Amino acid sequence: MDAAKRLATLNRIRKLSRLMDTSIRIPLTNFHIGIDPIIGLVPGAGDLISTAFSAYIIFLATRFGISRQDLTKMIFNVGLETVVGTVPFVGDLFDAFYKSNIRNLAILEQHLTGVKPEIKEISDELYKSKFPQV
Repeated sequence: MDAAKRLATLNRIRKLSRLMDTSIRIPLTNFHIGIDPIIGLVPGAGDLISTAFSAYIIFLATRFGISRQDLTKMIFNVGLETVVGTVPFVGDLFDAFYKSNIRNLAILEQHLTGVKPEIKEISDELYKSKFPQV
């Protein structure tokens, strides 16, 4: 995959991760939630939809050649959130606090810092120019 595609993929992962986990600020607090716990409120299908988004983020992350150990951590994060998320109400609270997609983004960015630091640096600059509030 060439550098432009890598940048586009990394930015897509960042946008989806933040949409799912931190896109909505709770008024009068500094706490953010995403649409993940909100989607999870839909009985049955909500957790399935959230897990599908998270799986897609992991799929995109595999394009960067992450190690098997990092991939295992990412799958564990999503699996834990999925299993606990099936418990009514408690699972949705867990989703709001655990933020598996942001954790997985951090794993990917740590991998990129060690392997392809120039991709991460360029992507950081582009992302901050488009979304200065982040």
